[in-house]
Amino acid sequence: MVTELINGSDVFTVLANEWDALAQRGMTNTPFQSLAYQKAWWTHLHPENGRLHTLTVRNEDKKLLAIACLYNLDGVLYFNGCVEETDYLDLITPTEQAEVAWRAILDCLCSPNFPEWHTFDLCNVPEASPTRSILPQEAQRRGFLFQETMHEVCPVLVLADTFEGYLDSIDSKQRREINRKLRRAEAADAEMVLVGPDDDVDTAVTAFLDLLQKSTFEKRDWLTDGRRAVFYDAARAAHKAGTLQLIFMEVRGKKAAALFNFDYNDRIWVYNSGLDPALFGALSLGVVITAKAIEHAIENGRATFDFMRGNETYKYRFGAEDTKIYRLHLERHP
Repeated sequence: MVTELINGSDVFTVLANEWDALAQRGMTNTPFQSLAYQKAWWTHLHPENGRLHTLTVRNEDKKLLAIACLYNLDGVLYFNGCVEETDYLDLITPTEQAEVAWRAILDCLCSPNFPEWHTFDLCNVPEASPTRSILPQEAQRRGFLFQETMHEVCPVLVLADTFEGYLDSIDSKQRREINRKLRRAEAADAEMVLVGPDDDVDTAVTAFLDLLQKSTFEKRDWLTDGRRAVFYDAARAAHKAGTLQLIFMEVRGKKAAALFNFDYNDRIWVYNSGLDPALFGALSLGVVITAKAIEHAIENGRATFDFMRGNETYKYRFGAEDTKIYRLHLERHP
């Protein structure tokens, strides 16, 4: 095994031809492991004094086996993307290489050539990730302190073969509510509009962000210039790759609700949403657009609808069940 340290944002150019091929074979294969997302987050949201350190692991034939994209802030190492904007993070490596890759990376982190650090704080690691069993063993072997905490839930819906079958599977009261709201929206000529491959993605993202900031005061305050820029960069890359699912509900030509999703790896990933409460409030378009997105996912053969981070009540009304993400904390002895 050969481990290399690449400092700074040049890594996104150096690994441009290899990154995504590895990420798509990774044990945690989500839109957030893609080169485009990782680059966008670092470009627009990195901490002011953070320093980017990326470790790669290759075999004797120079084949890329692992990428650990980390940043160092005051001696604490984090995954690039941690914590607020990125739902799933992990070492980028296939499951079968995870143990040897983590060992090689920790060997490098502990070598004199790596910049000084004292704590490894890894956020948003999925509950099924091998990282959760490997790192405690490595911490014990190296004399590190280790702690794991459940960080947040990600409600997920396993999709039925038909929309009718899905509706039959959820609580009867919620089923009636969804059907009633769908009928009312249809009677008002509400229409679901998907951004297509020939549409101008920047125009669509601008419309989405307008709805997002109108949704709540919290979302308005959350939407900083840096986060706006990440939406544009991530949308452009996903649009080009065919993995962007940007959906609007329109009533009489006016965009009133929106979902910013990724359609990736047989799963719909619900990244964020927007709603103008002043437009057609009686139509419950937030519920309608989610139901329509679930129906569209089923019709297109997707297996899973992932609401991602947060335990908002509406997710459970649609039948989602919790999965968990964890925070792993390793600390070197002084």
